[in-house]
Amino acid sequence: MSIARPIKVAIASFAHVHAAGYARTLLEMPGVELLASDADGASAPDASPRGAELAASIGLPYVDDYDQLFAWGPDAVIVTSENARHRAIVERAAAEGVHVLCEKPIATEVADAEAMVAACAAAGVILMIAYPVRFAPQFTALRQQLDAGALGDPFAIVGTNNGKIPIDSRQWFTDPLLAGGGAMVDHVVHCADLIDALTGGMRARTVYAAANGILHSEKNVAAETGGLVTITYESGLIATIDCSWSQPDAASTWGGLTLKVTGTNGSVEIEPFAEHVGGFGVEGDIRLDYGTDIDALLIDEFLDAVRRSGSAVEGQAPIVPQPDGAVGVRTLEIVDAARRSARAGAPVTV
Repeated sequence: MSIARPIKVAIASFAHVHAAGYARTLLEMPGVELLASDADGASAPDASPRGAELAASIGLPYVDDYDQLFAWGPDAVIVTSENARHRAIVERAAAEGVHVLCEKPIATEVADAEAMVAACAAAGVILMIAYPVRFAPQFTALRQQLDAGALGDPFAIVGTNNGKIPIDSRQWFTDPLLAGGGAMVDHVVHCADLIDALTGGMRARTVYAAANGILHSEKNVAAETGGLVTITYESGLIATIDCSWSQPDAASTWGGLTLKVTGTNGSVEIEPFAEHVGGFGVEGDIRLDYGTDIDALLIDEFLDAVRRSGSAVEGQAPIVPQPDGAVGVRTLEIVDAARRSARAGAPVTV
């Protein structure tokens, strides 16, 4: 049956810094009803607001726990909890027949990610992973150039994903148990997803990583704050990713991402978050962004798939919006190999 009524979207947790942004985007979309819960928010040691306080600040309907959230009967849920809590919420959504957009990384352990994919497949619900950078116009243009053969055969990719350490707003990002690690977990996956999209899901073969806690050592965090990851793929393609929390605390923005692809015929470098006007004022740096809202494009893709899944004809292939759970598993496998390599001080097999 097609979903002709407003689509009901639940937001599970405000733990991730993207949750409020997703909520604001959805509140502006016609034909969408929203409800949120942040069951663990009251006990979180975060300086920035969570729970009912955050919901009230953005005009978001709110309930106290996930039982009430799922009793509302959502068509879809956006999971923005701590990484280690993704699996429980996703499996509950699958059991309730609710489609899922899950924040990245899909989980902290590969076994959990595989279980989440299996649960959603068995229930016939969508599992999409929140990798918004692949929706950036700059990345679309790069992909078109590569597909058209303008760069020849790619043999080297250099990516950077550097940002502020998110300890002040959301402390769990630096908790190895809740996050799965630190800067490597937080930042490798975005570049790994872009490479996955460019190569059609090519599997990584080996990973060699180095990490340390030199950056922000005064904050006494348990997770790594800087890292460099080298990945060799099945074709021989070599990629390196600088995944450090190296942006100064006083910077005017969170950070940025770059990706340079070099092939046998040429190279192209993109910087998706570079579109802004910058300057200085009496209160410090001024930054006015004017680029495409890639979060909105991500959510559009997800909601379109949810609506189309309600009108699918029996016997048709299931609707699988990208990036899907399989992408989530492949990118987490790279993170897992990077963690193992950094501990061992040697390359490891994915």
